[in-house]
Amino acid sequence: MQKNVERLLRDFVVPPGKKVRLDKDYATRFTGDWPQKQNADGLLQKGVEQLRVLQDKLYAQDRYALLVVMQAMDAAGKDSTIKHVMSGVNPQGCQVYSFKQPSTEELDHDYLWRCNKALPERGRIGIFNRSYYEEVLVLRVHPELLRHEHLPDPLLTDEAIGGPIWKQRFEQIRNYEKYLFENGIIVVKFFLHVSKEEQKERFLKRIADPAKNWKFAAADVRERAHWDDYMSAYEDALEHTSTDWAPWHVIPADQKWFMRIAVAATIVSELDKLRLAYPTLSDERRSEMEDARRLLEKEKS
Repeated sequence: MQKNVERLLRDFVVPPGKKVRLDKDYATRFTGDWPQKQNADGLLQKGVEQLRVLQDKLYAQDRYALLVVMQAMDAAGKDSTIKHVMSGVNPQGCQVYSFKQPSTEELDHDYLWRCNKALPERGRIGIFNRSYYEEVLVLRVHPELLRHEHLPDPLLTDEAIGGPIWKQRFEQIRNYEKYLFENGIIVVKFFLHVSKEEQKERFLKRIADPAKNWKFAAADVRERAHWDDYMSAYEDALEHTSTDWAPWHVIPADQKWFMRIAVAATIVSELDKLRLAYPTLSDERRSEMEDARRLLEKEKS
């Protein structure tokens, strides 16, 4: 990925402990040095190719795993970003999980359980399309849903729901992500930051286009009535869970082409930090390979 793209990445990172105001601190239509899509032609493909090479080394080395967390408002472009950015990755080394409304079984476990069992193995890239962060976003906006989680009564008092339970969950998430990091699972978190106006336009396109009707849900429009509450919940989550070991990246999402370039560049940058390399063979293995080569060459055609 070109250096002028990488230069922008630091502006998308939420510094640990920083008070976040999404409307003031992070633009939704920002496109860097490329005001139009054609100005950035080829950048995404370069990023995809770099990612392909790094993922191959990640898989071969088998020491680290990469967990990509995608959070966003509806119609921000999570699905299409995953599709385009991961288009060149070997399917053997990548897995995507979409977390929707919890099942009865999942509600009988702690809120991290369903995500924990979907973590990527060493050598793989795992993508969470939504994640455990729904527990401090959707449930923050709709706290009545907490009652479906069979929590102990002290956690369901008005006082707890008014503040303490969210502080506890922020701390639990920070600790969980530190545990993952210390065990070789690198967590890269994206908030795809779309504007309310752009979301409206995308909803209208889904309604107008028969090929996109299946993407539209009336509940998505009803949730728009809670936009300000969601923004407040996101700001609180970003402030309290962006850490040195698992920082948040707030990516402008009104222009999908730029969003994809920024996501690809960020993932490439994080993998680069691992200094990935193909395994070095021992002298014994090299000798075995040389013996195998001689046997193959002696075979008659």
